[in-house]
Amino acid sequence: MKLRAHIAHSLLGLFGWRLLYQPPPTPKAVLVVYPHTSNWDFILGVLARAECGLPVRFIGKHTLFKWPLGPLMRWLGGTPVDRRQAHGMVGEMQRTFAAHREFYLAMTPEGTRSHTLYWKSGFYHLAQSLQVPVGLAFIDYAHREIGVVTWLNLTGNVQHDMDVMRDHYAMRKGKHPELAGTIRLRDEERVQ
Repeated sequence: MKLRAHIAHSLLGLFGWRLLYQPPPTPKAVLVVYPHTSNWDFILGVLARAECGLPVRFIGKHTLFKWPLGPLMRWLGGTPVDRRQAHGMVGEMQRTFAAHREFYLAMTPEGTRSHTLYWKSGFYHLAQSLQVPVGLAFIDYAHREIGVVTWLNLTGNVQHDMDVMRDHYAMRKGKHPELAGTIRLRDEERVQ
C-alpha cells in the first residue's frame, strides 16, 4: 500500500470509517455520489479517493474555486462549474472525457446539500452518451462506510435504471438524512 493510501486508510479508521471498493470495469466512468448532506462528505471523499488510488475528478460550485481555496480544489481534481448558467455542462464534459485515456468523474446529482425533489440528470445523459458505466458511490453515516462497489451500465430505460439506483441507495443514510434528495429524475415523469 502506498504511503498516501496508508495515511488515508489510517485516518478513515481513526474516524471510525471503512472503505468498500470495487475497481471500475473500464478506464472511463461517471460516479454518482449519494447521499450528499454535509460538508464532511468532501473530506471523507478525498480520503476514500486517496485510499483506493482511483484518480477521480469532480466538478464543484464555481465559488469554491476562488482564492484562497481555488488552487487546492484544482490540485484535488476539481473543475469549477457555474450552476446558474445553462451552458452545456454535458457537452463540455464529453470533450474532457474524449481528451483523456483514463477519466473518472464524480458528481453529486442532488447538486446541493439541501433536500431536493429531483436529481440533476447531467450524470445520466453524460454516461449514456459516452457509453460508460455509472459507479454508485455512497457516503453512509449509519454504517460508517464510504465507497463504490456497484458499476451500472445504463440501459436507456430511465425508469428501470433509476429503480436500480433507488434499491442500491435504500439503506444508505447521510449525516443529515432529512436533507437527502429524492432519488428521481424529471426525465422519469416524461416517460410515464
